[in-house]
Amino acid sequence: MRILFAGTPRPAVPSLEALVAAGHEVAAVITRPDARAGRGRVMQESDVALAAQRLSVPVIKPESLRTPEFEQWLADQAVDVVVVVAYGAMIPKRLLDAVPQGWLNLHFSLLPAWRGAAPVQHSICAGDDITGATVFRIDSGLDTGPILSVYTEPVLETDTTETLMQRLSEHGADLMCRTLDAIAEGTVVAVAQSDSGISRAPMIDMEQARIDWSAPAVVVDRRIRAFTPAPGAWTMYQGQRIKVTSGYPGRWSDGDLAPGEFSDRDGQVVVGTGAGILILTAVKPAGKGVMPAIDWCRGLRTDTNGRRFDDLPREASLVSGSSAAGAASGTDAGAEDRP
Repeated sequence: MRILFAGTPRPAVPSLEALVAAGHEVAAVITRPDARAGRGRVMQESDVALAAQRLSVPVIKPESLRTPEFEQWLADQAVDVVVVVAYGAMIPKRLLDAVPQGWLNLHFSLLPAWRGAAPVQHSICAGDDITGATVFRIDSGLDTGPILSVYTEPVLETDTTETLMQRLSEHGADLMCRTLDAIAEGTVVAVAQSDSGISRAPMIDMEQARIDWSAPAVVVDRRIRAFTPAPGAWTMYQGQRIKVTSGYPGRWSDGDLAPGEFSDRDGQVVVGTGAGILILTAVKPAGKGVMPAIDWCRGLRTDTNGRRFDDLPREASLVSGSSAAGAASGTDAGAEDRP
């Protein structure tokens, strides 16, 4: 089959590479326009754009998919299917029927669980033991289309979004290739998504990534891992933002440390929470690089008010699916409401 590939960030690269390696005819790649990134805010191409150039696949970077020019370009490609992996924009309804086999999306969850742009983060926050990847045909809803294939993956107690996403993107690439083969052979079976087990995974903003020390240590640990590497779990100390890049629930008694209160115990930074204690292993103070938490702690000046992270709980629960916008892994897969 002749294929178009639509994707933008690093998790989409394994799928593009796998399609080319498997001998599929990838006519072109659609990716988001160059954007400013890094401390210098310089214009950078997407990871998918760079991969496509390395693979000698033509690349286009439309500002919008809703223009007559893009619609004509799509028709001129005469492709059989469009493969979408974390493209970063909704697909207009009128384009979905313009391709014989439709637009197929690789979503990093077991649908209908965690529909939305940040499924991996929400899965870790919820304490899921199992997650996975789903290939489905995009329809007019948000991640609601019929399922073509599924892959399951255990969530490890030490997984961050980065480590789990790496496994899902690699295995998901193989899943997409096998799904395309099944379509070509006429053996694929589309199954409607269940009406039960639906959960939402909206994008994560910086305020949602703020640590609520009144939560149990196991919950704080999940959030730290879920928000690593982006947007990064954080807290405040004496008016300065501190990113917490790693830690784990400890075994000490939690009776003598209030939520957010921390101390140096046996060479470890121990923080009180709503239930249990959390041992911080690495932090990133404002304007500095990542460092061992114990080095940061021992470099603090004596605090006559006690060493305690600012106690400012969030107003809304992340796992409950409250609305949010901001940095996320991104796995969009729906059509725009406008025709």
